Amino acid sequence: MKISSVSSSEYLELTELWERSVRATHHFLKEEPIKYFRAQILNIYLDAVQLSCIRDESGKIQGFMGVLNNKLEMLFVEPNAIGSGVGKELLQHAIDQLGVTKVDVNEANLQALSFYRHMGFVETGRSELDGSGKPFPLIHMELQKQ
Repeated sequence: MKISSVSSSEYLELTELWERSVRATHHFLKEEPIKYFRAQILNIYLDAVQLSCIRDESGKIQGFMGVLNNKLEMLFVEPNAIGSGVGKELLQHAIDQLGVTKVDVNEANLQALSFYRHMGFVETGRSELDGSGKPFPLIHMELQKQ
């Protein structure tokens, strides 16, 4: 799998992938928060991070991530590609090439917590509210020193 950059002309494609991924993995989110975060992703969050993606043979994005200041701010994978190694490849690139050492994970997203633990992250704290001040508790994690 090859990591590539993302252009702003692909933001809508990323946002649509984000929504499909969230609906498949974030069962604790109701419709209202999904709509709220969708607008935030498209209009604010994608511009705030360094984006990278993995594409399939036809060029369609299968997963993407956003990094800011050694922190993985977002990592989303097409639902049909979950478990295929796309997320692992993106995260490994973030660690090896972009210096990522931290990530926050929704406490209710047990699949993601398990994934990050498997990839060497340990829990370092907890917040009752997410970064937007919404009542979705976060688990703060850091890459365990080798």
